Amino acid sequence: MTTPRPVPHLVPRPNDLTALPGRFVIPPALRLETGPGAEPAAALLADYLGPGRPRTETGPPIRLELDPAQQLALGPEGYRLEVRPQRVVLTAAAPHGLLNAVQTLRQLLPPAALVPATAPADAWWWPCVSIRDRPRLRWRGFLLDVARHFVPLDYLYRTVDRMALHRLNVLHLHLTDDQGWRIEIDGWPRLTEVGAWRSDPVHGGYYTARELRGLVDHAAARGITVVPEIEMPGHARAALAAYPQLGNRPEQRLDVWNRWGVSADIFAVDDRTLDFCRQVLDATLEVFPARHVHLGGDECPTTAWETSPAARRRSAELGLPGVAGLHGWFLARMHEHLSARGRRTMSWDETGHSPGRLPPGIALTAWREAAHGAAAVARGHQVVMAPHTATYFDYPQRDSPDEPAGQPGGTVTLEQVHAFDPLAGGLRAVDPGDDGAGVLGAQAALWTEYVPTTAHADYLTYPRLCAFAETAWAAGRIPFADFLARLRPHRERLAALGVATAVPVGSPTLSR
Repeated sequence: MTTPRPVPHLVPRPNDLTALPGRFVIPPALRLETGPGAEPAAALLADYLGPGRPRTETGPPIRLELDPAQQLALGPEGYRLEVRPQRVVLTAAAPHGLLNAVQTLRQLLPPAALVPATAPADAWWWPCVSIRDRPRLRWRGFLLDVARHFVPLDYLYRTVDRMALHRLNVLHLHLTDDQGWRIEIDGWPRLTEVGAWRSDPVHGGYYTARELRGLVDHAAARGITVVPEIEMPGHARAALAAYPQLGNRPEQRLDVWNRWGVSADIFAVDDRTLDFCRQVLDATLEVFPARHVHLGGDECPTTAWETSPAARRRSAELGLPGVAGLHGWFLARMHEHLSARGRRTMSWDETGHSPGRLPPGIALTAWREAAHGAAAVARGHQVVMAPHTATYFDYPQRDSPDEPAGQPGGTVTLEQVHAFDPLAGGLRAVDPGDDGAGVLGAQAALWTEYVPTTAHADYLTYPRLCAFAETAWAAGRIPFADFLARLRPHRERLAALGVATAVPVGSPTLSR
């Protein structure tokens, strides 16, 4: 009787994986063969295998090649991976597919080899496999809120590396809010001199344009796009603390908000303020080449406009039924500005119900209920599905007295995350190159009101982000028990990378 070969425990699970006999032992010197366009993926693989490992033209080859004829079968992010005792071949139709294949090879390594500098000599091998894989969704995102609590730059780099390991491809950075402004904008120094800092207790920080460009380049080399979010017209108190003249009460001096929730202080709607917002967006575009730019647009109380003679006057001049209509008008002006520069606007899904309605060309992030996302698709929008009941990691993972404090209002368990179906109800996934209505993808989020440290961020994010990565990638629904069985060895990978994960409820065999 033939002994079944062990199947590698990969997360997310590939669509088609066959375990084969034997292993490929990675030699001390690499023979990397690359076809045209495959060099960046080969460089990344070489870095993962130890940046000091020499190259050779002899020995068993590791070949990376692009085959555009595979576009229909694999799409822009799919790949084929063949590991045999005497050769390894990575094939994709486009460069991002090769990068995904490299991450699968990274997971196939023994966990000790994930940190090359400390890896023992016997950790350098891959099990023989045949894999054919492609993602279900083109947008597989993770939002990290760096406004409520500033997140050190090195943690952003680690986040990118961990996302890449799970074949996620969009990092959404929430850069501005009532509680902090985190991006340097040339010509507006007080945004970071004042807006980046709050008192009682003192907390703050920001990223220079140069630092963010470095992060963008690091992410791009791993197949990840960094999408910036600059909140407007609400969630603007940090900016108004820096420049009160941009608000509806320019004579009032504000501080950066040191409470959670939503401040009633919002941007004015005069030409000076709109010009400021356009300048901020232009400076942001210089740092982030991503096609999509997020404007927030959510949770915008209109009390300040209702009590502002200038806002009421502008509303009347525009023929709006009331000042509430200024919300959609404001976002539409910024959308025009971004569109003229070849970018695509995003906002949160409740902005789609703003009086005057938003143009269908604005993509929406559906954070409330999945039904709101489906309704946005019906109105003609592209939608990133991110319902808070399944994708918000600031909620506690379990109802337990020893669970760290989190967003009040319920829990989001590992099983809930894994069960989330972004295409439930027969929604259409939008193919690459298609700008029509449909589901662009899915996204998880870590809002940081209750997350003061990176250790706490790790605890809340993992392993829930692993479960999310699977539901965004896998072609079919995978039993939760199957995922848990693969998560056990996968936690060894995370531990090797210094990630402290939470223990899934109902999994007492998983050591902390």
